[in-house]
Amino acid sequence: MAVPKHRHTKSKRNKVRMHLYIRPAVLALCKKCKNKVLPYTVCKNCGYYKGQEVINVLGKLNKKEKKQREKKIQETEKQQKIEDPESQRRTGNPMTMEELSKK
Repeated sequence: MAVPKHRHTKSKRNKVRMHLYIRPAVLALCKKCKNKVLPYTVCKNCGYYKGQEVINVLGKLNKKEKKQREKKIQETEKQQKIEDPESQRRTGNPMTMEELSKK
């Protein structure tokens, strides 16, 4: 069995170990449903990639699950419209007083 010729100090040991750590995953937001997704991948929640539907997520679900998923998608879209008054300004719709006070 190999035996080290010189003793490694605590500082040398710790300097080597300083670079041995797990980096947190870099996540992006899905443009459609605003879920966190790995960059350059299809969203598992809605099946969209770069604004286009790539996978029909609702196709493999049974009737009950499909209804629940559609309801969830509608709620997130509704919430997205409420949270993003900037998009309303770009489309030309006037903002209400509550939306103006949120800024």
